[in-house]
Amino acid sequence: MIGDRGGDAGVPETGGIYRRLGVEPIINGRSTFTILGGSLMPPAVLDAMRQAADSFVDLSELEEAVGRRLADLTHNEAAFVSGGAAAGLFLGAAAAMARDTEDGVLRLADLGSLPREFVIHQAHRVPYDLAIEQAGGRLVVIGRAGQPDEGELVDVLGAATAAIVYVPKAHLAQDVLPLDLVVEHARTLGIPVIVDAAAQLPPVENLWRFTRSGADVALFSGGKALCGPASSGLVVGSARFIERMTRNAFPLQGLGRPMKVGKEDMVGLLAAVEWYLELDHEALTREYEMSVDYLVRWARRRVDVTVAREALGEAGQPTPRAHVSLRHGTGQDRDELLASLRATPPRIDLLADPDRGFYVAPETLRPGEEKVIARRLADLLEAARPPITDD
Repeated sequence: MIGDRGGDAGVPETGGIYRRLGVEPIINGRSTFTILGGSLMPPAVLDAMRQAADSFVDLSELEEAVGRRLADLTHNEAAFVSGGAAAGLFLGAAAAMARDTEDGVLRLADLGSLPREFVIHQAHRVPYDLAIEQAGGRLVVIGRAGQPDEGELVDVLGAATAAIVYVPKAHLAQDVLPLDLVVEHARTLGIPVIVDAAAQLPPVENLWRFTRSGADVALFSGGKALCGPASSGLVVGSARFIERMTRNAFPLQGLGRPMKVGKEDMVGLLAAVEWYLELDHEALTREYEMSVDYLVRWARRRVDVTVAREALGEAGQPTPRAHVSLRHGTGQDRDELLASLRATPPRIDLLADPDRGFYVAPETLRPGEEKVIARRLADLLEAARPPITDD
């Protein structure tokens, strides 16, 4: 998996610390979902975090130093470590609403006099845009007809607009206006553009592509493809905008103070970005393809399932995954099958599709776990197969 590739088909025994607490670990074939812990951190990240835990340090000084290094690595004016991508969205919303105030600090008492509307396309709605409302913002949803409409965007922009929020998922490109055009209209009115790219890695170029397209800031999860601390987020973009975000953030006493980022998280995310930029991404993709191909070939020998390769991951990122469909007449209900996979060791968590199938995402599998998944599926499918009776 990301952060832990290598070895042969054997799957190492892990999770002892969880079992001592009575919690059985999970084989994660769902993808880098936060509810399952995001990703596994590679040794370079763990070593950096251990070193960071050895000393006290001025967190404001460390925040600035790490930000400078991250900005250099990602080819941006500035960078900042937030307490997860959602915390970055909260702080971005705060900075957008307070962008014209003298000190850039958002205060609840001032909300009535500030721009509070955040324009977002219906296709870009995600559960995490609640962070905008938590900061005091109001969502203005466009594109309800499901089509990109430049006129509709122009009509809703005005003095009350705090920012435009853009979620650059590749599989939605035909449904929304291109980022370049959105930025063009925003700049005309001095309105910031916030790109929520939490799960939009790979490709690595996204670390600088959105800001080079004119977005004021882009937000990434630290605990997904970057394989950093799950409680971290990477914010990159305009020096002025990020500087205003930091005025509302930990360790200062603003509204973002509860979204704490420890010294270990800051150093760990920096190590993760350095590690990610040095990865052989083509080789990693080949490993993912091998896992998917194994499941495709496994299904060819069976009459109860079909498996097809899909080019995009759950968030539209260019990461292949396997789509498993149950054939009619197998005697197995899809939801019961997934519940059974998760119920007993080795516990396996997979993502259901809207119909009768489900996905296996290779980026969070340890080497050999695709074979474990295939064996568990075979056992459950054969146990549910209707008995053969004589007419």
